[in-house]
Formats: sequence, C-alpha cells, structure tokens
Amino acid sequence: MPAAAEMPVLARLDDVVDLVRRTREPLYVRWSKGPQADLGSTTSTDDLTGVPLPGLSVNALKVEPWWGDRPLRLWVARRLYDYCHLRREKGPGVRPWVLTGRELARGPDNEPLLAEVAPVAWIDAGVIDEAQEEVCGQRGAWGPLRRATDAAPPPGSGAGAGGAGTETEERPGPGEPGVGPGEGPGPGEAGTGPPGSG
Repeated sequence: MPAAAEMPVLARLDDVVDLVRRTREPLYVRWSKGPQADLGSTTSTDDLTGVPLPGLSVNALKVEPWWGDRPLRLWVARRLYDYCHLRREKGPGVRPWVLTGRELARGPDNEPLLAEVAPVAWIDAGVIDEAQEEVCGQRGAWGPLRRATDAAPPPGSGAGAGGAGTETEERPGPGEPGVGPGEGPGPGEAGTGPPGSG
C-alpha cells in the first residue's frame, strides 16, 4: 500500500474522468482521512446503529448502463458532489480518495462495502468545486444529499405531517445557502448517506 503522501493527486475533474475512462476494474471513492487511517481494520460502522459492517463503505464511480451515452464528466461530477457533505460532517482531515477493491456486500444505504482495498489517488478539493459547477449547470434543481438531524416526533405529540420536528431529507437546490462543496450528504453509512465515511 502506498503511503498517503506518495499517492498521486487528481487535480482536475477531467483527471478523475480520464481515470474512470481508462481503468477496467471498478473504481470507488471514499471520504475519510485516507488509506493509512482506514486500512488497518478495513471495516466501517453504521453510524445510526453502531453495527460493524463487513467492509469499507464507498461510493461507486462506475457508470451504470442506464446512463447511456450521456457525458461521463457529468456522471463523475454528480457522484463526487452527492457526498461532498462528508468533508464537513466527518471533521478535519477528511477528503476524497479513489480506490479499488472486492465488493463483499451492501451497507444500509445500499452502498458497496469493500475488502482487499487498493488505494489509487487523492482527489483535490478543487475537483469538488468543479463538480459543483458541473452539477449546477444542469436544468434540474439539485444539491448534495443531506439528512436532517431531528428525529421524528413521538405519536400523539402534535408534530408530524410536515409539522415541527418531523424527520425530513433536505435536498436544497444549487445556489441555495448552505449548499456547496463540503456541504450536503454522501457515500457513507446510515445517518450520513452512502459510501465512504465510517
């Protein structure tokens, strides 16, 4: 395993796109403090329940067949942008990195769980800015995945049906306050979104 300091850095969104295009094996992205912190145990934990998961949670970069001949750049941008909130939610030093591995199972958010992980490259923070620009250029309103932290109110509390305290999933559109690189949800465990965090 290369030391984190020795891993190449993908400095542009197009660098990530080129890597996905030319790599035969499936690539994944994980938001964490890096391989040195993750690969000792190679497992994640479900943030909601504390249950250990059988592999590292990640977000797949592989293009799905239904995407057809649409731009690979937009696909990659969306995969990176959807989970950029993990940079903020998981604390200082958390950043995205690309890896390969063998998929063992799926986590509670249907994220791939990997074993036999091999680090590939870091993704520079500026790439996430580019991904946001790419996503914001689309016609639909979109924002990173972000779950509300409030629990649903108990039955009979008077809240609910959209009232105060109701659990919701927030997806603000691009350009709305609080939506930008590092804000929103992403691959990870339950309670934070899919792959790449716990």
